[in-house]
Amino acid sequence: MKLMWSLDTLPKGNYAIIDRVEERTAADPISARLCELGFVPGESVKIVATGPVGADPIAVSLGTSRFALRKGEAARIMLRRSV
Repeated sequence: MKLMWSLDTLPKGNYAIIDRVEERTAADPISARLCELGFVPGESVKIVATGPVGADPIAVSLGTSRFALRKGEAARIMLRRSV
């Protein structure tokens, strides 16, 4: 059994591997944009910071880049344990 969770629930400072980006609707523009930015299966991600109110937005490290994502956007990114 594969243990998975979404990026919005990854604790700050922890790494994980992207398993997939879920589409919420047919031709979901947010999911498509996340994939265009490099949030693709097999990439390692890390939460580097969170916002002061409700931990939203979150700052995510992906390769040499950093992105600020809203929790609703990050919830589309499904993760698996880093090896």
